[in-house]
Amino acid sequence: MPRKVALTYLALLLLAVGVGAAGLRFGQVSLDDPALKATLLELRASRIAAAFLAGAALAMGGCVAQGVFRNPLVSPDILGSSAGAMLGGQVALLGPVLLGQPTALSTLPPEMALPLGCLAGAAVALGIVLLFARERTTTLTVILTGFILSSLFLSLGGFVISMAQDSWDLGRAVVAFTLGGVGGVGRRQLLAAAPLVMGGGIAVWFWGRTLDILLSGEEEATALGVNAGQARRWCIVWVAALTAAAVSVGGTVGFVGLIVPHVLRPLVGVLHRRLLPAAALAGGTFLVACDLLARVLPTQTEVPLGVITGLIGAPVFLVMVARAAREWAHG
Repeated sequence: MPRKVALTYLALLLLAVGVGAAGLRFGQVSLDDPALKATLLELRASRIAAAFLAGAALAMGGCVAQGVFRNPLVSPDILGSSAGAMLGGQVALLGPVLLGQPTALSTLPPEMALPLGCLAGAAVALGIVLLFARERTTTLTVILTGFILSSLFLSLGGFVISMAQDSWDLGRAVVAFTLGGVGGVGRRQLLAAAPLVMGGGIAVWFWGRTLDILLSGEEEATALGVNAGQARRWCIVWVAALTAAAVSVGGTVGFVGLIVPHVLRPLVGVLHRRLLPAAALAGGTFLVACDLLARVLPTQTEVPLGVITGLIGAPVFLVMVARAAREWAHG
């Protein structure tokens, strides 16, 4: 492993430890009260774990999506799985209110119903996308399909929320879930999401060399003996699984899967087996830092996590786009 890559890994690991320690130590409530210290540490540890899982999943999903579609502007939510997972979570939370009777998910504890609802919604989006991701289907068709699905699911999600306005508490919970946040994430949610993140991360790591070959184009990959269509379909499956896990513990969080791979490629290169572990560390650390910022800001109510990532991610991405445009203009 080149020295630059090793130093990047070391720096990311130290940064992750430092941000995690700060997340345990700081917040709007002080740890000086011995009666609250144990409870606060447990709550903050759950938030840190949830934020790290969500950030790692989104960053790895972004690396894979950008690699398989050979487009640096692609993020995991382009496949519609993010919006599908969001809609599934909303239905899991509001199903009994909308239908006026218990549902299969409502019989489960809330911390288990939400991940299962997110997974079901992402699976529906995945199934539709895979119908279009056949051997001779262009990547543009797949991307457009995901974009249309995202718009459809977001509209359906808005309809679900509008139908549940009579239930004030549930309505607020769904809006908070939609805006993104890791507050209130329990152990069962973490235990449900962690296998998806770890399993998805291991799976895409094994597909890393195939993704490297796909970067040269589908025709070249086919000439080298790679089944490009099969690889694309499997990568879409794992991106959907990672996205569903992230949404189930963090709600809608933007820009993580888009900007983290861009920031890391100059440091660790484009080889996916090097890029993916670094992305997991960087994405998880970034989201933990954003959650810490949301907790320490002097506001009456906690700023949603999705708002924080948007306020940070959008300017960073615009700067990166402007820099790339200048480099292209100067040849």
